[in-house]
Amino acid sequence: MSDLEQSKSYYQNALGCEVTEWWAVRDDFASDVRPNKDTWNTYAYAKTHDILDALYEEFRANGAFIVNEPQISEHDWGLWKEFSIKDPDGYVIGFGSGLIK
Repeated sequence: MSDLEQSKSYYQNALGCEVTEWWAVRDDFASDVRPNKDTWNTYAYAKTHDILDALYEEFRANGAFIVNEPQISEHDWGLWKEFSIKDPDGYVIGFGSGLIK
């Protein structure tokens, strides 16, 4: 992290996380955010599209840096919905949920 206090504030205030020296925890989920060449630096799953939508609206209202608005993709098994945000250092965090037919 380039600025620990800025990152702590962002994860607490924009994303609603409890921040410790090692983790940013929310809803019993903690994850490392690590540089990689994939689309996301980490990814979290929501149980339903409604939960995912509420999470997106909360992040947006709290000033999170939105990378991709929620998008739905159709698959033979059902619908996948996802969006992504980034933190102050540019790490991208994806969020998604599936709706099985």
